[in-house]
Amino acid sequence: MKLKVKRLDPFLIGIALLAAFLNIYGIWQDQYANAYYTAAVTSMLQSFHNFFFASFDPGGFVTVDKPPVAFWVQTLFASVFGVHGWSVILPQALAGVGSVLLVYFLIKPSFGRTAARISALVMACTPIAAAVSRSNNVDSLLVFTLLLATWMLFRAVKRSKTRLFIGAFALIGVAFNIKMLQAYMVLPAFYVFYWLAFKVNWKKKVAVLAASTAVMLALSFSWALIVDNISQAERPYIGSSQTNSVLELAFGYNGVSRLTGQNGPGGGGKGGFGQGQADGNHANNVQQWQQNSEEGQTGSSQFPNGFTPPSGDGSGQDGNRSMPGSDGNFRGMMGGGGPGGGQGGSGMFNTGTAGPLRLFQSELSGQISWMLPFALLSTLGLLVGIRRKRPLTDKQKESIFWFAWLLPMMGFFSVAGFFHQYYLVMLAPAIAALTGAGWVELSGFNCRREGWKQWLFPLGMLGTTAFQLYILLPYRSQIGWALPASIGILGSLLTLYFSLPLRKKESTGQQTSNLRTKLAKAATVAGIVVLLAGPLYWSATPLLYGDNAMMPAAGPQETFASNRLMSGQGSGLGQARDGGGGQGAGQMQENVNTQLLTYLEAHNTGEKFLFATTNAGTAEAYIIKTGQAVMAMGGFSGSDPILTVDKLKQMVANKEVKYFLLSGDGPGGGSSDIQTWIQENGTEIPQSEWQSATGSNVDTGSNVDGMGRNGAGTLYEVNP
Repeated sequence: MKLKVKRLDPFLIGIALLAAFLNIYGIWQDQYANAYYTAAVTSMLQSFHNFFFASFDPGGFVTVDKPPVAFWVQTLFASVFGVHGWSVILPQALAGVGSVLLVYFLIKPSFGRTAARISALVMACTPIAAAVSRSNNVDSLLVFTLLLATWMLFRAVKRSKTRLFIGAFALIGVAFNIKMLQAYMVLPAFYVFYWLAFKVNWKKKVAVLAASTAVMLALSFSWALIVDNISQAERPYIGSSQTNSVLELAFGYNGVSRLTGQNGPGGGGKGGFGQGQADGNHANNVQQWQQNSEEGQTGSSQFPNGFTPPSGDGSGQDGNRSMPGSDGNFRGMMGGGGPGGGQGGSGMFNTGTAGPLRLFQSELSGQISWMLPFALLSTLGLLVGIRRKRPLTDKQKESIFWFAWLLPMMGFFSVAGFFHQYYLVMLAPAIAALTGAGWVELSGFNCRREGWKQWLFPLGMLGTTAFQLYILLPYRSQIGWALPASIGILGSLLTLYFSLPLRKKESTGQQTSNLRTKLAKAATVAGIVVLLAGPLYWSATPLLYGDNAMMPAAGPQETFASNRLMSGQGSGLGQARDGGGGQGAGQMQENVNTQLLTYLEAHNTGEKFLFATTNAGTAEAYIIKTGQAVMAMGGFSGSDPILTVDKLKQMVANKEVKYFLLSGDGPGGGSSDIQTWIQENGTEIPQSEWQSATGSNVDTGSNVDGMGRNGAGTLYEVNP
């Protein structure tokens, strides 16, 4: 008896290797990644208490602003490999590769191997998917978990297994504990597909769905309910909440506020300086600089955390190098216009202007939308055969599933007030699936000359080519003319080929028919290669220009400009990637004042916290470097209402903390009651004792001339 061994698809192996290269190559150059989350991993390694709560600091004072599952995974990797930028990035990079493989295996059973290959390739070449997989932000793990839930859902339908349905929805509950309500964005697709595809009587269908939903909700809120029911004195404060509640964090900052834009910079509403959280890290400083610049306040005292804005007069000339943006303008890079900013009023995080065409605006299109026109047209081609009295085929059911995944998310991101570009990775699986399935279906219509449907393929080819030129042409000064010209010319020629009646439905001779078939296949392959050339290059830009671990984004101009801003090139704060000191935005918060550290360690008399500071941005590098507890009194941004004066008095009396490094943006700002009490009851330590005049005592792992944010501020000692 011979055993049949399924041979791995060599094309899938190649696509997986491409994804691994785009996601993993060079991550070892990143020293801290997103230091806010890396500090949490450092703290979580020290005790189960910190591990369970995802504590930002080793002292268990405050948590990070996300639930713990992704950080549990990162901590496990760090426990094996040590705490490094690459070790906390690696889980997300591998998850990105895993998502590519899952897309292939989800598409292949119903749509065939060719469609699966194309879908996997589109997923691998999605720029924002590659960019976010190269960071320790949690979105890549989130997408992988949701695709794993989809795989289980599809198997549940094919096998009619109740436990598989429950397992699929349970995985959504796990995903909720990665990034809260963002995981529920796939629920419309899951519910619609379940109802259409599960062939049982309606009573059982309702019962299984109710049980699956109950399990999902139980898993979703299990950690939150456990934490919220633990005495607040026995656990860290819930970072970025206003009431020390996980449920409030889930439905507030990580929920409704994303839609309304409240509590988040760049989203309108009640946001603004001091309200941004970890995924937007240092952009708060930039926003304050912009605001102060508009008000005519240019002195360095107006900048929080020791932030120094780019030098120059706004023309984009920063030292001897220009900063691309709106013709080199800083405001354009942050979203005010031009190639990097495109539309006016594009918000703090370069997310465009809310409206039905937001995903097609220049701010977002280069991240996710390269194949979106074709994916939308593919939906029409895939669903055109639906008839009222005919049962749906597997292809049609799955096409509806992917469209139900895509459409609500498009609607959300079109109107949402506060999100970052890398959130758009949520759209990537649906775009990839519809593109791959639709490419085979529409090209088949064209090859068989099926009436009006034959025109869908050349229309998709032409429309997608034109849209990609719209994305590329504003960057011609950075990338040259070769790429847009090649895509434009080849895309137009292929559109012409698919539009002309070069192939007849009836055979005109076996040899001629075979030749035409081969030519059609070659042209079809050439079409997808041409349309993926642009997104593949965009996906490679993090390797070429450096990563931004705080706010991952792809593109030759966007990445370069934001990295230079966040790393402080030209302003004495460091240089991105020079000297191996970490990539992109990491430099600003990676500065450790070694003389300050030496002073604090020498004068520590057993206090729990080495020192306290106003926000996490100053504390994170010291936590990673030393593993010691540093208190971020106001949480991530300095705005969390964690402390009161009475509570701080008690902590000082208990000898938990005595040193305070204050800057102007602490809890409640520089005039807060807490800072006032520290200043009135503490002794200011002369800077000569803990900070050199030249700033040469700043340790970043690279050549840094200025003190940066962690060398700024005033040091106080407060004794009982």
